[in-house]
Amino acid sequence: MGWVSEHLVEAAVGGDLESITAVVHGAHPHVRRFAAHLCASPQDAEDAAQEALIVLYRKIGTLRASAALASWMFRIVRNECLRRARHLLEDAADPGLAASAEDEVLKRLEAERVAEAISALPDVQRRVLVMRDVLGHPGRTVADALGLSTAAMKSHLHRARAAVRLRLHTA
Repeated sequence: MGWVSEHLVEAAVGGDLESITAVVHGAHPHVRRFAAHLCASPQDAEDAAQEALIVLYRKIGTLRASAALASWMFRIVRNECLRRARHLLEDAADPGLAASAEDEVLKRLEAERVAEAISALPDVQRRVLVMRDVLGHPGRTVADALGLSTAAMKSHLHRARAAVRLRLHTA
């Protein structure tokens, strides 16, 4: 953690407002970069990073060891990106189809399985799959957003779909 000293983290954990602000400010570029690699879209990454920084600001006092700050912070980002992916999947499903509470539970379990399968994909495959299949962006838009050729985007999409299909059938 070259961007923050242990003394600063300890002061932040102790409740020092200037230290908390300094830690959050120092964490911002790292959180944004991590979220950009983990989330499906740049908008989700920015939202997840902001949400993670808010959680960091509010709950830094619960951190037990200053050396654990980076892993704790990145776990917050990861959970926020996963939460956003699950939310997208749930929004994509038609809520009027659940005829009973049992159907609703089964639908949520299936959405969780799909979200877990997607989150297990390599970064580029996950981003391509979510942008193309979940968000419905055109292939050229996805390729441009991720800096890929159309052929490379299609290749990543094919591999991602196959990996998710395989994971869902073997689970």
